[in-house]
Amino acid sequence: MTDMTGGVDVRTAAGQFVRTTVSEVESTAKEERERVLSQFPLEGWKTLPLERYALGQSAPSGSEPTYCRLLEFLTPNLGSIKGGSAAKHIMYRHNSGEWRLAAPLRKADPQDAWEQLRGQFVSAFKAVTDGDFEAVDDLPVLRFGPALVTKSLAIYFPEHFLPIYSAEHLRRFLTLLGGTVEADSPAWRSNRRLLELIRSRPEFAGWSSYEVMHFLYQEFDPRPRQRTIWKIAPGERGRHWDECRDGGFICVGWDDLGDLGQYQSDTELKDTFDRHYPGSSGGSLTTARRLLAFRDLETGDRIVANRGMDEVLATGTVARSYQFLPDRPEYQHVVSVTWDLSHAQKLSKPQHGWRSTFAKVDPALFARLTAQGSSPTVGAAPTQSGTSVALPEDVQAVLDALERKGQVILHGPPGTGKTRLALGAALALAGRGDVLDDSEPGRRAEAQVKVLRSDGVRLVTFHPSYGYEDFVEGFKPDLSAQGTGLTLTLADGLFHKLCSRASTHPDLTFLLIIDEINRGDLPRIFGELITLLELDKRNLPVDLPVSKRSFSVPPNVRIIGTMNTADRSISHLDAAVRRRFAFLSVGPDPDAVSGTVGPLDLAAFFESLNTRITRYLDADHQIGHAYLLRDGEPIATEEDLAAAFHHEVIPLLEDYCLGRADLLHSILGGLVDADTGRPLLMSPQDLADALAAEFTSGTQGPDA
Repeated sequence: MTDMTGGVDVRTAAGQFVRTTVSEVESTAKEERERVLSQFPLEGWKTLPLERYALGQSAPSGSEPTYCRLLEFLTPNLGSIKGGSAAKHIMYRHNSGEWRLAAPLRKADPQDAWEQLRGQFVSAFKAVTDGDFEAVDDLPVLRFGPALVTKSLAIYFPEHFLPIYSAEHLRRFLTLLGGTVEADSPAWRSNRRLLELIRSRPEFAGWSSYEVMHFLYQEFDPRPRQRTIWKIAPGERGRHWDECRDGGFICVGWDDLGDLGQYQSDTELKDTFDRHYPGSSGGSLTTARRLLAFRDLETGDRIVANRGMDEVLATGTVARSYQFLPDRPEYQHVVSVTWDLSHAQKLSKPQHGWRSTFAKVDPALFARLTAQGSSPTVGAAPTQSGTSVALPEDVQAVLDALERKGQVILHGPPGTGKTRLALGAALALAGRGDVLDDSEPGRRAEAQVKVLRSDGVRLVTFHPSYGYEDFVEGFKPDLSAQGTGLTLTLADGLFHKLCSRASTHPDLTFLLIIDEINRGDLPRIFGELITLLELDKRNLPVDLPVSKRSFSVPPNVRIIGTMNTADRSISHLDAAVRRRFAFLSVGPDPDAVSGTVGPLDLAAFFESLNTRITRYLDADHQIGHAYLLRDGEPIATEEDLAAAFHHEVIPLLEDYCLGRADLLHSILGGLVDADTGRPLLMSPQDLADALAAEFTSGTQGPDA
């Protein structure tokens, strides 16, 4: 069997891979392994004390690192377990002094919990020593730290495990090589299965485990998506830039938060942020999310260092993941970066979203900034010309859900870009992912029109009177009939026609986009076809009740629906419908409105307003970022802000509040009369000042 992925033959790729490029890394990896074995010999685990294992404990300067710190931060060449919080270590001490324990250990005190955990590590090591690999699966506490456990097994028993620890990556590689993927398989079992598969293939004969790891990640990166490109300011007006440039890193402040690895969610980090930096208003959640994104930067990610809103200091490639360095006097959150100073430049116009420390960089802008050189592309989809283009993460998520389930519903508040995302997925499926970067909006609009006029994509909006006869089949008036009276003729509906075309072109993907899907009576519209949507029931024939014709849904048909969660005209979706759709949330994106209008930080205002809406109404009634965009760009003038606020935002909120002046006042504060609920009239310039005073205060921390 020939294994193919993205048109590349695995056997051919292995033959072309230059194994000697791994020798230096492999040598360093062996040194790192010797360090682990020296500081934590296998025989010492039976009596290993908790203070030598867990993260978060104070240690004397110059003392040896704990086991968990050594494996996560100080042995990168042995394979990475970076990303996410310290929960991956099963137990750790939080910055608050509280011990955080995995679910099976939570009722125990820390010492008893450690004895249970240590005992299961010892049992796992003994099982592998005895060759009883399946016994490791029976140790329930270890399942809460699969990456850590798998890396531990690979270090102590390198002959039995590969230096690959992510369960998802292992599943991708197994599928690549034709192996069987088990849904409930822990990472260490998948690792063993992959190793067995590698050893059975002649093209990998004589390869070391590190050569295999680097080959798989280099040639078949299991992260098929475009990573977000971040702009990160090295202190106010770039005051830390010389240090960052010479030291090969980027650093940010908010040191009082401590190690970002201890936080499991954005809400947890936001709460700590609010305690240490009071008065941050709604923007603290945005900052928390950006800090977690900074923490989770991966090797190979691209960033831009800036000074102010119009100067690029350099572009960079992440060389090593996040570290918290408490010995630094300030700016203790650090990520190692390889800088390219040739991209330093003054921009022709200010980037208003660059006032804050963090900002997303549009891929098209990044391409222009790096036009002097080249940059790697992570995650690609074929274009019409046969070349590859990176897809945005949200588009890739939709495509993944369609591949997995067959149909997906994009749900969220109004104005969050659900229909735009659905059309973006349609463009990607049609090989036009090259127009998704928004560098030339006209090209995207033109491509969308062309795709919607093709035979492969159909767009329809559901409404209460839309029925089965419109969607599947039914008798409709024949306008071409001669004579008097009404003549009815059997007509195929939209979905029937799409399925008929799809059945004649099995190698192509056909897509139906249903806008406002929850406004239709779905059981009535789909009828008996709801059963046929499941992927394992595609091509299953049924007799249609009207025409008695045999009909089936081809396997190459996909459906994307959009659903406005604030729309209460239709109650909960039918349970049978819900089971057959994947659901992807499309929420408000503060980064989409990064910018300023006079004194108003637009993103901070946007998030603070939505925080209040969530508090007094619910999350489904938040406003989407589209309300603060003009021609795809954040509002930039006081006049546009006033128009959006008075003519779009306030009418929407008045509708949500159902005439309750007190509720509207709770949301908008001093912007409305407390007694009547009437919005205050003021000039556009005064409105920007009033919104800044009401909704934002010190939200961004260190300036750009």
